[in-house]
Amino acid sequence: MTLRQARPTRPSTSSGRGNLRLGFLTHVEGGADIAESYRNATELFVAADELGFDSGWVAQHHFSDDPAGGLGSPWVFLAHAAARTSRIHLGTGITLASIEDPIRLAEDVAVVEALSGGRVELGVGSGFGESTFRAFGRDHERRRELTTEHFARTRSALLGEPIDDLGTVIKAPSPDLVRTRSWHAVFSAGGAAHVADEGSNLLLNRAAYGYQEPTDVVQRPWAETYLAGWRQERAPRIGLSRLIFPAADRATSLRHLADGVLEGVRRMSGTTDLGPAELENALFRFNAYYGHPDEITARLQTERVLPVATDLLAQFNPGRPTLDASIRALELIATQIAPELGWTRAGAVPVPA
Repeated sequence: MTLRQARPTRPSTSSGRGNLRLGFLTHVEGGADIAESYRNATELFVAADELGFDSGWVAQHHFSDDPAGGLGSPWVFLAHAAARTSRIHLGTGITLASIEDPIRLAEDVAVVEALSGGRVELGVGSGFGESTFRAFGRDHERRRELTTEHFARTRSALLGEPIDDLGTVIKAPSPDLVRTRSWHAVFSAGGAAHVADEGSNLLLNRAAYGYQEPTDVVQRPWAETYLAGWRQERAPRIGLSRLIFPAADRATSLRHLADGVLEGVRRMSGTTDLGPAELENALFRFNAYYGHPDEITARLQTERVLPVATDLLAQFNPGRPTLDASIRALELIATQIAPELGWTRAGAVPVPA
């Protein structure tokens, strides 16, 4: 059982509207084939845009074992999503900066930033799959150093700084993107301190794997380390990803989540034996919030990291709900859950506390 404590007051890290920002993240999967997965993910962006979500994010996965899922080129997809939406921000959670060419990445990001009218949220991380690093000729053992080096060069290029001794600069740089909308995902307090020193926003994963304690217990000190080390003039931002799937009741939620959650844990642990309470263990490992919106809201209101987060990013992975069920879940999040957590839909007038 998770021990809970009183929920602190939300700090001044909140958004310009004075509220939590709301986003969603998709791993771009679940279709009958890869084309359908891409089309369905696009429809999620369109639906989220109409529902007032502040941001939509995609994960980058190279060489996925799933022939009907996985997105190797997120910026190509986000350029398409930009054309189908009008106001929602478009992010990567994450781009593998460790294997990307930093200047090529800066150019791709700059194109989407220009096409979308300044709606990009650039999230990067190190990645972990050794086969991916071999395929791109990168040293897996140096993945964290490569991420730091490449991200610094990408940010420099996007600031409009010269990329060589001849004074060459990329087309359409975006200093505002670098200063306010660049993110770095980490899995430790030391990583969080590095991100603060770097001046980037902090991305926290849906779950802290490899710990016996609940995810929010593990991640809260990381968030506090980041905030304590922040030295920039602007307010820091913390993006909190969580597996959130509301439905009419818990049974309906589990019908959409159970198979994917069990498969995900078995793949990560390398075993098919998860013990007598295998589904409960799997849901705990993925830190899943599921059931009726009221149940989910009550649990999130006692979440330890959320009070210091500026952005809540809901995702359904490793569950693989249908497109209709996914859109319905986004609707429940936007209308019944997020408003109870301090989110106000874009364009709406916040109600004074």
